[in-house]
Amino acid sequence: MRLVLFTGLVMIAFAANSVLNRMALVGAETGPAAFALVRLGAGAVMLVVLANLRAGIIPWRAPGRVWGVAALALYVIGFSFAYVTLETGTGALILFGGVQITMFFGAVWMKEDMPPARWIGAIIAFAGLIVLLWPAGGAVPDIFGAVLMAAAALGWGVYSLLGRGGSNPLGATAANFALALPIGAICFLLLPDNLSLAGGVLAVISGAVTSGVGYALWYMALPKLAASVASVAQLSVPLIAVAGGLVFLGEPLSLRFLIAALLVLSGVVVSLRR
Repeated sequence: MRLVLFTGLVMIAFAANSVLNRMALVGAETGPAAFALVRLGAGAVMLVVLANLRAGIIPWRAPGRVWGVAALALYVIGFSFAYVTLETGTGALILFGGVQITMFFGAVWMKEDMPPARWIGAIIAFAGLIVLLWPAGGAVPDIFGAVLMAAAALGWGVYSLLGRGGSNPLGATAANFALALPIGAICFLLLPDNLSLAGGVLAVISGAVTSGVGYALWYMALPKLAASVASVAQLSVPLIAVAGGLVFLGEPLSLRFLIAALLVLSGVVVSLRR
């Protein structure tokens, strides 16, 4: 029960990232490259401080560090640019649906035991994504934004898989954020955009609290979760995110999204049954 509650708090933090990013782009007149850069910087500072307070060791040159840094940068930058055109809940649904696919492939590659219920749940949840993105009818998400969010999903899925075997999750997360910061700076130099005071505050909260602290907690929980269970649990995030979009941004709900979300939630329930 403690692990379930712990995981639930992390999922709320992940959903808050979608809400904060969308709020900055829509209402605070802040660009995606600037938001991503500030988010990475705030996350790096917070995580380095936490890592030094707790363990005092940050594995800057650990094996596979380059892959972790690249995966994190792909997630953060793709995430920010995708929310230029995607609504909060829609973006989160594409993100964590894509994460599930990535992590399921990773679980199969690692020959992890996968009971039939987990496969059935994953298929149901994937059907929800097909409903959301099917190019017919109304309220179809922007295809360019969907592609960017799919890239972010690939990055986060690989990042989560890499983090499952780490012995120092907090230090590893701090190193990844700090080393990904130059990539964010290069992106901003190539695609400069605006950063308002309100947008900067939202980006700092997203980086330091809901990303930095949230990811450190997630890395601590991952070793206790099967890769397939972790991927399915993250599919609850879009439902939390759409609630945030409704409350803080006044975003409308479409029938397409409701059907897709119902399928995704059903897949989560089926997959988590013993």
